[in-house]
Amino acid sequence: MAWPYRRSRAAVVLGAAGALALAALGAPMAAADVNLVKNPGMEILDGTTGFPQCWEKSGYGDNDHTFTVTGTAHGGSRAVDLTITRLAGGDRKAMMTEDPDCAPPVSPGHQYDLSVWYTTSQPNTVITVFRHDTTAGWQWWTDLAALPVTETFQRALVRTPQVPPGTDRLTWGVTNYGAGTLVTDDYAMVDASSPVPDTPCVGTGPDCVGQWQVRPELSPARAMHAVLLHTGKVLLIAGSGNDIDLFQAGSFKTTLYDPVAGTFTDVPTPADFFCAGHVQLADGRVLVMGGNKDYAAPDGTVGYKGLKVSYIFDPATSSYTRVNDMLAGHWYPSATIMGNGDVISLGGLAEDSSGTVVNEHFSAAQGQWLPMGQAKQAWSFWGLYPAMILLQDGRLFYTGSHVFGPGLPGTGASIYDYDAGTITDVPGLRRKDERDQSMSVLLPPAQDQKVLTVGGGNHTVSPNAHRLTDLIDLKQPAPAYVPGPDLPHGHYTDGTPQTGAEGKVYLSTVILPDGKVFETGGALHTYRETPVFEASMYDPATNAFTPGMATDPVPRTYHSSAVLLPDGRVMTFGNNPGDGSFDLRISMYSPPYLFRGARPVIMSIPNTHWTYGSAQRIVTDGPIVKASLIRPAAVTHSSDPNQRYVDLPLTVFPGNVIDLNLTTNPNIAPPGWYMLTVVDAAGVPSEASWVHVGGA
Repeated sequence: MAWPYRRSRAAVVLGAAGALALAALGAPMAAADVNLVKNPGMEILDGTTGFPQCWEKSGYGDNDHTFTVTGTAHGGSRAVDLTITRLAGGDRKAMMTEDPDCAPPVSPGHQYDLSVWYTTSQPNTVITVFRHDTTAGWQWWTDLAALPVTETFQRALVRTPQVPPGTDRLTWGVTNYGAGTLVTDDYAMVDASSPVPDTPCVGTGPDCVGQWQVRPELSPARAMHAVLLHTGKVLLIAGSGNDIDLFQAGSFKTTLYDPVAGTFTDVPTPADFFCAGHVQLADGRVLVMGGNKDYAAPDGTVGYKGLKVSYIFDPATSSYTRVNDMLAGHWYPSATIMGNGDVISLGGLAEDSSGTVVNEHFSAAQGQWLPMGQAKQAWSFWGLYPAMILLQDGRLFYTGSHVFGPGLPGTGASIYDYDAGTITDVPGLRRKDERDQSMSVLLPPAQDQKVLTVGGGNHTVSPNAHRLTDLIDLKQPAPAYVPGPDLPHGHYTDGTPQTGAEGKVYLSTVILPDGKVFETGGALHTYRETPVFEASMYDPATNAFTPGMATDPVPRTYHSSAVLLPDGRVMTFGNNPGDGSFDLRISMYSPPYLFRGARPVIMSIPNTHWTYGSAQRIVTDGPIVKASLIRPAAVTHSSDPNQRYVDLPLTVFPGNVIDLNLTTNPNIAPPGWYMLTVVDAAGVPSEASWVHVGGA
């Protein structure tokens, strides 16, 4: 199912409490504020259509509806009544037209307060915004606050995110995607910002490139898996740590790392979780599936074998508890949490070392893996650690990132409808057979549904890794990868710069709270680990990398990863080069935003357990421009398909009182613990506060 142009699904809702708050705190515009909406009260009608000037009837899909200019108005003598009597699909909305004389002009970097007076008989309504890109034309931008049911006129107020670069106009309106009556009147849009000039940073100081610190403590485990827990500690899993002697001795390792205290606490480990899969459940426990049943034969006649066992790690007790076995063995399986809290696990090697074609489905409600007949099967081999990202309609996007060997047959990327059992190839991924240990990331914000796939290689096809990145917009009716910007050149251990098309495998990409993506680590070759020292910053708003970020002093090649911490730093660990050694050092990267002045502070969060579609009130110590939820890392082998940044549209009141509007769609923000951060106009984020979304 695609997302057609002008499609809108409800993203957020103020709720009853939020509506009362609007009435109490939502002061009317000051006389000096300039309303950018043309014909805001619907009073001037077009002589030909009879509909208000600068407004149009819009929407799509299978529904019966009427648009009526009504005298039941909030102000003046006219408003627009939109009634849907039957809805099998799609939506309807009265929108500002895209005519340059009507669409309100905007400035990049600014934010705008949108308000509308309305009545609605049903809750399936949402403020929808489109933007005009000077290069790409008109496109859906975002859904903001949905409107609670009310029989009397109420004022809804919400602030846009910062306008992206290249945007010169907006149009917006209220979408109705349920059966019922919506009446709107007296629209307003005012510039709400005094943005800080975006002056490019000059120099190589930490305020421009960040700063690294190699921690004095060494990890007691050859960790190649990491999960950030809502306690703030990092679960580091090694199993046998790619050491056959430890495997034969039955010596399996897990340790809990406290990045604040710099201490480790070892955890008894019941099985060899070396190259297992893992994912955080809705309640914050960690589901670990599969792992290593046996190492490959030295002569290559028999490969690695996967385990069927599965365990849950509980942060409250710092211990593993066994759950029922999976249907098949899995070594290098994926693990993706779904919108209902269930987990789908695919791919890897089976108990006999063959490729596993069995899908695994963990039921959150039952607390166990489903038996054959209930776990839906496509009988397709997805490779090893296939990057499977949950889309907003509940399907899975296989990005093409994987581990070992060439890509899968076909285009190398696909959309998998688990419920329907259908697999649809997605075109455009370049060098699909050279995406071994590339990394794919759902770009901020998750609502945009854009994925960037970065780097990769395959020594059987090409001697060196490549610098390619590919970008896909999954909201398009027929989504396809398009070329993204090449990775910046790096340099080697001896300081020699890379040249030409040389790139990297084993790299890490980490979503930061300012909405950018930090790229670090990697090597030039697969399985002949020549480290590449390069770090860059990718900005989704400009689709560009900023090269020259400070570089990790420690090589980070095979079995390395990176994790965002609640304080805004990035932790890197691991390095398992071809000589069999393992680097136990831990590095910490402080991004440039930590050197740009005081950080905003979240002073109050009355509620840390959030329900979908709610407006959650916070108080900050000063103005902010955006807020987000970031799902904590569960990463291994350049793979964290659950990594995501969820935008929280703002409703701003006097005194730095802010309502954060959470999506109604659990596929955008699957249930679980998230890091909440706010960002000021200088791009500086707060430290994160933990909040729980949906679920148990």
